[in-house]
Amino acid sequence: MAFFRPYVACAIGVTAAAVLAGCRGGTPGPLPNAVPQSVSREQPRVPQGRLGVLLTTKDGGQIFGFDINQNGSDGAFATSKTTNKPGVFTVSMDTFDQDTGAITNTFAGATGSVNSYAFNGILAGDVGFVTHFYVPKGQIFAKHFYDVMNPVTSGTFTGKWTPPALNLNVQQTARNQSTAENVVMAGDPKTGNPELVVTDIAANKIQKVIPLDPNLFVGGNGPILAQDPAANKAVIVLSPDGGAVRQPPIPTQTVLIDLATGKNTLFSGFNNGPFGPGYPNGNAVDSTTHVEATTTELNAQVEFYDLTKQTGIAAAQLPCTSNQSQTLSGAGIAADSINHLFLVSVPSYGCSSGSAILVYNEKGTLVETITGFTFFLAEPPAAINPSKRMGWAFGPGPDQLQQFFY
Repeated sequence: MAFFRPYVACAIGVTAAAVLAGCRGGTPGPLPNAVPQSVSREQPRVPQGRLGVLLTTKDGGQIFGFDINQNGSDGAFATSKTTNKPGVFTVSMDTFDQDTGAITNTFAGATGSVNSYAFNGILAGDVGFVTHFYVPKGQIFAKHFYDVMNPVTSGTFTGKWTPPALNLNVQQTARNQSTAENVVMAGDPKTGNPELVVTDIAANKIQKVIPLDPNLFVGGNGPILAQDPAANKAVIVLSPDGGAVRQPPIPTQTVLIDLATGKNTLFSGFNNGPFGPGYPNGNAVDSTTHVEATTTELNAQVEFYDLTKQTGIAAAQLPCTSNQSQTLSGAGIAADSINHLFLVSVPSYGCSSGSAILVYNEKGTLVETITGFTFFLAEPPAAINPSKRMGWAFGPGPDQLQQFFY
C-alpha cells in the first residue's frame, strides 16, 4: 500500500537516536488555470526486465537512505538497529558494489543513543551527502550536522558541509548527479519556515538561500522536490489544499523556482477523477528534455508535463486501476535522462500481487513492467544507473535492497 496522507499537516522523520516532528498550517494561495485534461489508459505490458541479487545489511539494521553512483559501480546506505536496551541503537554507514550487491566497507559504526545517520544521496563526482544526527547528553532531540564522502569509494567521511544556519533541518535533497550545484529543501531553525538552499556541497559553498511561502510549501501540502539543472531551476510539485478529498477537485501545482533569482512560476496539473489527484506521491525531471513526471494518490495516475511550455503532455491511468483506485496508486519516480524514461514504483500493483516498477516513455506510454518486488517503502524512488539500465529498490525487508534491470 502506498504511504497515504488522508489527514495530516505534519512531516515526521525518525532516526536511530531521536524522533523529530514538526507541523505547520497554512491556507493555499490562488490557483492558476489548469492544463487541459487528457487521460491515456495503457494495458499492462509483458514484463521484460528482471530482478537481480538481494542485498541484506550485515547486522540486520534498517536502511535509512541509499543511492548508487550513475557513473561508476559503487553505492552507499546508512543503517540503524535497535538493541535490547531502550533508546540504544547500533548504527553504521556502508558502501556496496552496485553490480554484485556485495558490501564493500562498513564505517562510522557506533552503539548508543548519541549518533545516527541518514544517507541523503550521491551527488556529481561520486560525492556522498549524509545527515549526522547528534543527541547531546541529557537531551532527547537531535542536532543536525552534515558529513561528506568525497568520493563514496573512499569508504569514509572526508569532510563536512556547513549549512547557512546552525541546526538546519535538511528535509529533501534534489537528485542531481550531473552538476556541482545542489538544491536542498530545509526548515529554517529559527522560524520553521521552508526554504531552498542552493549550494555546492562538495566544495562546502552556499550560493543562495531562497525563502519559500510557508502557506504554500507547508508540509501538509506534501511538496516534493526535484531539480532541472540544465534550466537552473528547482521543480516542486504539491497539493495546495493538503490532498483533500473534495468536489469539485483541486489540481496539484508544479512550482518552478529560478535558482539564480528565486522567482517562482506556477502552473496547475491534470485534475482527473471525481475527487481529483489528491497528494503527489512522486516527482522527477529529465533535465535533458525538461519533462516532469508525477504520481498522484487519489486517482492512481502518472502525469507528464513539458516544463518549458508549462503544459501537460499526458495523464496515464496505472494498469488495472480506475481514477478512484487510491490504494493502487504509484509512488516514487526515477528519471532516466539517457534513455528518456521514467521508472514509477507501485507498491500494490493492480494486475498481480506484490509490487512493480512501471517504465514509461516521456509521451506517457507504458513500455515495460517489472514485477516480483515487495517494496518496504516505495515513496523513496529507485536508485538507477541509466547507462547500465540497472537499479536498486527498497525492500522486501527494512534491511534489504533489491537489484533489478530494465
